[in-house]
Amino acid sequence: MYEPIRTKSVHALADPGDFPHRSREEELDIQLAGHLAALLAVTDELRALSAEPGLDAAAEQLAAQVARLRGGLPPVRASVATAIHEPHVAALHQRAHALAGRALVVAASRADTGAAILAARRMEAHAEAAHLVPAA
Repeated sequence: MYEPIRTKSVHALADPGDFPHRSREEELDIQLAGHLAALLAVTDELRALSAEPGLDAAAEQLAAQVARLRGGLPPVRASVATAIHEPHVAALHQRAHALAGRALVVAASRADTGAAILAARRMEAHAEAAHLVPAA
């Protein structure tokens, strides 16, 4: 009633050694470096718009963590282009807070204490700056 399949499945033809596989740790490193690089970009933008203390040191710490996770390659840091309208600083702090939260989750699952502490400190600083929590 049914004609037998005469050709091999495309899945059977593929050799598992044809493409590289990454370990879970490598994937988490890539993900964490991406979140920290995005946080660095927002931090650089905030540095250009406001003279808040601690942003320069935070940017350097973030850049060092990204470089460590990328095998010593420093992150690309572009100067902030002038926009048609100046972004709202509080909104940038909220965005940075969210990015730091994502980085904290990945750092915790990766058991990267240094990155987790840095992300938690940045979350706290951006929460205070955006008035998400009252300053202590």
